[in-house]
Parts: sequence; C-alpha cells; structure tokens
Amino acid sequence: MPATIEGPDFVALQVRDVQAAAAFFEGHLGMRRAPASPPGAVVFAGGPIPFAVREPLPGVDLDGDARPGLGVALWLRTTDAAEVHERLATAGVAVTALHDGPFGPAFTFTGPEGYRLTVHGG
Repeated sequence: MPATIEGPDFVALQVRDVQAAAAFFEGHLGMRRAPASPPGAVVFAGGPIPFAVREPLPGVDLDGDARPGLGVALWLRTTDAAEVHERLATAGVAVTALHDGPFGPAFTFTGPEGYRLTVHGG
C-alpha cells in the first residue's frame, strides 16, 4: 500500500523578527515556549499540533509579499474565545467582531507581521 498523508503535523509562521513574534504570542495569547527550539525559531508547548515562529526559509521573500499567508486559514483553539477577544482588543490588537463560527464563538485578528489568525472555542 502506498504511503499516505495523515494531516498537518507542524505549523510555523515565517517572520522577519522571531523574538518579537514570539513575544506577541506569549504576551497576548498566553502561549508558552517549549523547552527546546531549533536555531532561528521559537517552538511553543501545546497541541494538538506543534506551533512555531521561525526565520524565513531559503527562497522566501517576506518583503515582496504584501499579505503573508494569503489563502491559508490558521485557526487557534481556546477554552474562551470571548476572553481572548477582549484581551486582544484591550491591548489594541486589530480584531473582528466575535461571531458564531462553525466551531463555536470565533474572531479573527491581525498578528505579528500581518498574519490573519482566527481564534475559536469556548
């Protein structure tokens, strides 16, 4: 039988400033750094799929892309979308209105370097 793909196994956002992006996810979303990360990246503890911010891979030109991640929908699960929405809005992060999504309450925010991320749950 041929090999198959089971689904996403790791997600990383390529960013210009890894430490600033990591600080955003730690400070605004409460994510925790994993005990170890490879050079040029910060991996966060948690799951079900590991998440990281990292330096751009060879051949990736973030300066030439006006909207990083265009066409990719990245959803982050939480136990309380309303609380995270309020926390981000209070911190001045651009957020959409909280609405009923396919997986419960949801909203989208603009994260580090212009990535649009959706939070859902709770």
